[in-house]
Amino acid sequence: MSGGETPHPVDLTEREIGQRKIGAGDAHSAIMRRVYPAPIDEVWSAITEPDRINRFFLPVSGDLREGGTFALEMNADGEILKCEAPHLLRLTWSFEGAVPDEVEIRLTTVDGGTQLELEHASVRDVLVSSDPKTGDWGVGAGWEPPLKYLGRYLAGELPNKPSMEWYEPNEEDAALSRDAGMAWSQVIEAAYVRLLQQKS
Repeated sequence: MSGGETPHPVDLTEREIGQRKIGAGDAHSAIMRRVYPAPIDEVWSAITEPDRINRFFLPVSGDLREGGTFALEMNADGEILKCEAPHLLRLTWSFEGAVPDEVEIRLTTVDGGTQLELEHASVRDVLVSSDPKTGDWGVGAGWEPPLKYLGRYLAGELPNKPSMEWYEPNEEDAALSRDAGMAWSQVIEAAYVRLLQQKS
């Protein structure tokens, strides 16, 4: 890719499969890393202040502090396990009373801005799987559009109003989910091969 060429949206995210222990037990995790050309305090503010979250993601309500709870409209809810500004946010993440996953967001200052590392860990392996035949892209690909819109929000490219007032499903996001799902399939396959090699 030449210096002036715009990178493909899928190439903006680094992907990895990990393992960690969460409240629900031993879990597999989908790890995403992306660099935003913005100061760490600005990125932290965007992902923790309700009015700002609502600009690029979803309306959020609750007792938004460490030890409190949150609820995303028509999406997940959970408990805020850790909140250490401006570097670490850890949440439980569940739907309709299911066994909770955990989501951890880590921010680090790097050359060019702030690296956001998001790790979504689950004891339910199906949530990190990707199946091109069924279109089930798992939690990894599911986070890719919000990460994209966070970048656009930080760049001042989104309307200055709640996302529910401007967002409509579009082919660009559908294509991103498909392409990211394929990328995750390759990452998962490589992780599985490494696991087999370690056991042999």
